[in-house]
Amino acid sequence: MRPENQSSVSQFLLLGLPIPPGQQGVFFTLFLAMYLIMVLGNLLISPDSRLHAPMYFILSHLAFSDVSLSSVIVPKMLMNMQTQHQAIFYMGYISPLYFFIHFAGHDNFLLAVMSYDRYVAICQPLYYTTIMREGLCSLLVAGSWIVACVHALIHTLLLVLLSFCADNTITHFLCDLAALLKLSCLDNFLNVLVIYTETGIIFFLCFVIILGSYICIGTIILRVLSTQRLFWCNLGLIYPYRDHHPEALH
Repeated sequence: MRPENQSSVSQFLLLGLPIPPGQQGVFFTLFLAMYLIMVLGNLLISPDSRLHAPMYFILSHLAFSDVSLSSVIVPKMLMNMQTQHQAIFYMGYISPLYFFIHFAGHDNFLLAVMSYDRYVAICQPLYYTTIMREGLCSLLVAGSWIVACVHALIHTLLLVLLSFCADNTITHFLCDLAALLKLSCLDNFLNVLVIYTETGIIFFLCFVIILGSYICIGTIILRVLSTQRLFWCNLGLIYPYRDHHPEALH
């Protein structure tokens, strides 16, 4: 980083959750238990033969991303809650912020990939093994990692160009981009523009893929139910007719 771009603020005060005095121990135990349950639950997706299937392969990456995302936020929050030490250095804020943006974006990309996998499995079952082959599945997962990395890098690089020379108090419990931009003493129009355009476009596309996939899946399910209902209706018409005219079925 060039000297003129370095922040004049060496550390920030991360206020954390507004917990009443004397109840830190209760909330610390609660959040620690929830964090451990989440980590253990995701670790149950261990490598086995099923992970060769596309859905379980994608799910294993999603589990790793979920654990990493929570590990960026929760340990620091628990430490602040227990020690009441709210100060965090500038680079100690920027690094977790990068990983928070990265894993949050990666989660969304993987959800879009999983919805496409379910669309192919339900709407194109005969071609599933041909379409969702190992090479394509690996390419989609690798693409999710790369796009998430670039997405987080763009916001982080734009952030380090700013200077923070005003109030260094952050009223949040995690390393959040919007909360840090409020403390900038320079014009952050470009940062806000990128947040609303680049982030909006990426997550809108993920939303459209997920929504479109499940609309197609719902349409197929309704069509199958309609076909089954028609079949049973026709069957109900045939059987009374057979009772009165059994020779008509020969």
